[in-house]
Amino acid sequence: MKNFPAASTLIPSLALAVLMAPVVSPAQTASQDAKNAGTETKSAAKDTGHAVKKGTVKTAHKTKEGTTVAADKTKETSVKTYDRSKEGVQKVVDPDAAKRSKVKDRTREANMQNKDNAKRAQQKAEDNAKPQ
Repeated sequence: MKNFPAASTLIPSLALAVLMAPVVSPAQTASQDAKNAGTETKSAAKDTGHAVKKGTVKTAHKTKEGTTVAADKTKETSVKTYDRSKEGVQKVVDPDAAKRSKVKDRTREANMQNKDNAKRAQQKAEDNAKPQ
């Protein structure tokens, strides 16, 4: 083994190559890891943004729907109260007119409620059709 000059230079070169290989490889991996972390953060931010937007839009639609329902119920209650008061007065003054008025008022109230329900359904359909 004394006369192998190639072996004496080959062994240190291989040892140096083995030591240097892990140093080069982790640098590339760390760079890729940083890039992946940035991409994942960006993706998570987008997902969060989409979720917030969806929640906000849903809340806005529900608030709008609740406001419409409350306004309609207030209107119905006001009309019913007025009709009942009118019927009470008519019952004292003219009992026959009270019966006719009662039927007429109930029909009008039912029509008003159907119209309000149709309006709510149309509004809900429009809200769902709008792009989010």
